[in-house]
Amino acid sequence: MSLLFLSGTRSLARPRLLTGQASPPVFFLIPFLFAISAELLAKEPYRPSLGPHLPSITARCGELTLMLRQSSQWTPGRIDYQGIPMTTEKSAYGSVFSFPGIGFIGTNHFENEPEVLTSLDFFLDDKPLKEPAAELSGAHFRFVRESRIRDFKMRCEITVQANRVFETTRVSTAKAAPLKLVYHFMHAWSPTVDAYLAGSDEAPEETIAGRFLDSVEESRKFHVRKKVDWIAVREPASGQFAVSRLLEAPDNAQNLSMIWNVPGTYRKYYLKCFDNYTVPAGFDGTWRMVTGFGVAGNDDWEPQARALAAELAK
Repeated sequence: MSLLFLSGTRSLARPRLLTGQASPPVFFLIPFLFAISAELLAKEPYRPSLGPHLPSITARCGELTLMLRQSSQWTPGRIDYQGIPMTTEKSAYGSVFSFPGIGFIGTNHFENEPEVLTSLDFFLDDKPLKEPAAELSGAHFRFVRESRIRDFKMRCEITVQANRVFETTRVSTAKAAPLKLVYHFMHAWSPTVDAYLAGSDEAPEETIAGRFLDSVEESRKFHVRKKVDWIAVREPASGQFAVSRLLEAPDNAQNLSMIWNVPGTYRKYYLKCFDNYTVPAGFDGTWRMVTGFGVAGNDDWEPQARALAAELAK
């Protein structure tokens, strides 16, 4: 932010004056100083009230790497498989709630009010970590995060083990609460992901398949938008694919799977719940998802994704 009456290296206490103009009092500069301070503070990343004083924590377990970010209140920031990022850091993961007349509250949405963290726990190979390091490595990593979003209590648990990412989200409320929607298990897949496949256990021979295009017509389009048991995506350059299977969900939550195509940014998965729905008082529900990974040629990734989807159900 520039001050139009300052010139060169003059101090703030000695502004350049026009001919015949009286010297302004020092307090005249206070609003400008506040504006500069506000601008600088706005660039500082958000720091939650709980958690280690680290910008991020990276846990490596087998062929998977999970990065958690402080600035998004200790939610995932990236997932790597075999050292290659399958997701992008340019987005938010976890859960968000949209309230009528208010908007979004949840991961990385601070424009209305922040999600309130109430507890954080980290575990490496079943050992609690009171002060986790920035880099962790072990057979399995577990993270438990409890929070509050208005009248909702939420408990999110993520475990990385055996080249799988297990996610569990429990939501409860003592009061009835109207919602526009809730998104769970947000996965911001890389913008280089080019294809998807989805299926249901009731009709295993029927699948929903498609391609992500970067055209103006396809930009910001949602794909799938149905209740399915599993959904897969492919990254062609690496040959890697990922399959996410919904293991548990409340029947009355609707639970629609969708992928948002935003070219150059991400192909983002959402589990959409409670679409224009009033959650009843006393609700207590649990969602569980597991995501597995694999490598295949671009011509045979679909059968391998189906096989992995079946394996994840066991």
